[in-house]
Amino acid sequence: MEGSGHGPSHPLSGFPEWLPAQRIVEKRAIEIISRTFELHGFASVATRAVEPLRELLRKGETSKEVYVLQRLHADPGAAAGDDDLGLHFDLTVPFARYVLEHAGHLTFPFKRYQVQPVWRGERPQDGRFREFYQADIDIVGDGELPAHYEVDVPLVAAEALTALAEIGLPPVRVLVNNRVVADAYYRGIGLPDVPGVLQAVDKLAKIGPDGVGALLRSELGADDDQVAACLALADLSGGVEVVEQVRALAARYGVTGPEAVDLEVGLASLTALLVQAETRAPGVVVADLSIARGLDYYTGAVYETVLVGHEKLGSICSGGRYDSLATDGSRTFPGVGISIGLSRVLSRLFSAGLVTASRSVPTAVLVAVTDEDSRAASDAVATRLRARGIPCDVAPAAAKFGKQIRFADRRGIPFVWFPGADGEADAVKDIRSGEQVEADADVWTPPEADLWPRAVPTTTDA
Repeated sequence: MEGSGHGPSHPLSGFPEWLPAQRIVEKRAIEIISRTFELHGFASVATRAVEPLRELLRKGETSKEVYVLQRLHADPGAAAGDDDLGLHFDLTVPFARYVLEHAGHLTFPFKRYQVQPVWRGERPQDGRFREFYQADIDIVGDGELPAHYEVDVPLVAAEALTALAEIGLPPVRVLVNNRVVADAYYRGIGLPDVPGVLQAVDKLAKIGPDGVGALLRSELGADDDQVAACLALADLSGGVEVVEQVRALAARYGVTGPEAVDLEVGLASLTALLVQAETRAPGVVVADLSIARGLDYYTGAVYETVLVGHEKLGSICSGGRYDSLATDGSRTFPGVGISIGLSRVLSRLFSAGLVTASRSVPTAVLVAVTDEDSRAASDAVATRLRARGIPCDVAPAAAKFGKQIRFADRRGIPFVWFPGADGEADAVKDIRSGEQVEADADVWTPPEADLWPRAVPTTTDA
């Protein structure tokens, strides 16, 4: 499509636009995820696309990622202020505001799910976009929230992702850690700037151990022993045996006193999560002490999720426990949540050729037009079919039937309907097999598999 005399437009980096077949896959993925969430009692909500900047900037190091909303004729030299608005870069901060504003109308613990686009001004790369869909769940309590929800949330998300095997998604693995463990350990080895340490460790996959060590030395003043202690903790992963390995590291690097007590509290929570998860979904959840989640409001369990065989893509689903993100000063709503990067997941499926659609249009039946004088008869057939829930279209021109069949074939439309002439019965043809039968638009129905387009895995390889 051409603009105002400027020729064809060019794609904007980081703002994906799916082709019709890909959009069919996306819609099916949303249906599967939403259905799974609803099976577990999560209610759907939607929040506005914009939030005050002062709310968006509460989350940590995000100021460079927020898109500021500004009127076209606003003063171009005006600086962003607290009353300015920005597009939300995730669904958690808006949800915290939503809970505070609507608490009087909610029943706690409140279980919500949300599938909406978000905007993030980061550098686009494989699986990372500036505009993308997230699918979130959160469970929020009023004043308190039982710890067992820290097990429920990652397992529900894993179940939703596992259900996407229908559209070709490889198996997933949920990696878990606990911020209480990290906080106590880092303080215990003499690094009180825990958020700084977490932000450094969170970059481990991107810059490697040497890069993280350099950050710890230059920005936090860590010595060689402290760097070694941080990297040793981040190197631990596995099942419940990891808990004893953390204790051994803490003893080696001199974690004692109040920090040792806090460490045991965190390890008890991590143990409970690992044991319960292994009982309910064996092999899905594993401990990984490198999981830091650099955002500063997490207070308990933290999660990241990877596709087995596609680990280099990074986390496709992450979250954790937070105790004070939603508070009005007199009332606090602790919660635990997790977010699926839906566009991230789909981009990998598309780029790896793991999924396609059975056809690129919803149409199951193309009603042929014998000649333009009889188009009304074809329209009437289409109306009768649509009234029975059968998606159909009418041929755009009264061309030769062979040409109309080719029109349907190019779009993947499986059936062509031929209105009867001079009192003859109508007929419908399956253009894939060539089988043609007499049909009545008030009775005939296509096979269930052909009624609507489907997302179809193209390979079983992980």
